[in-house]
Amino acid sequence: MNAPSMRLFFALRCPTGLAERIAEWRDGQRLSGRPVVAANLHLTLAFLGQQPSTRLGELRGLAAALQATAFELRLDRLVHRRNGLLYLAPSEPPAALLDLAGQLHLALRTAGFTLEERSFLAHLTLMRRCSARPPPTCPTFDWSVGHFALLASETSQRGGLYQQLEQWPLLPIR
Repeated sequence: MNAPSMRLFFALRCPTGLAERIAEWRDGQRLSGRPVVAANLHLTLAFLGQQPSTRLGELRGLAAALQATAFELRLDRLVHRRNGLLYLAPSEPPAALLDLAGQLHLALRTAGFTLEERSFLAHLTLMRRCSARPPPTCPTFDWSVGHFALLASETSQRGGLYQQLEQWPLLPIR
């Protein structure tokens, strides 16, 4: 009998207050498309796709072993792709963010997990299927990142819902 599987990813969950401010700004732009609900705003570190639930312990151990430092993240760039994806990104991704994603990707590949081949792109998706032209500038959103999490994506009648399975602290900034 096969173990049940889950759609998993590691991410930085956007803090509630910041997520609400970002969603409020986005909604005020009156763009057409499919907005990401505030509770789901996150920055994906590594997407794992469908994984057997029997591997959760391995993923938890792998994440707990990482030695990455907390950092300040500044989302100051609004990007609209031709495929309708609208997202916020840092003009200069912090070295600690790139280090965290790099450590995580290496540990996952070493453990035999298959990851997408494309390079890591630090971004927070605001909307899908955005057909309208967004404003040329956006406010700056600052975020003190002190932990990362393992999330499961579940589909419901209301759309996707992300359930946090566990989170791990990052080392204090020196």
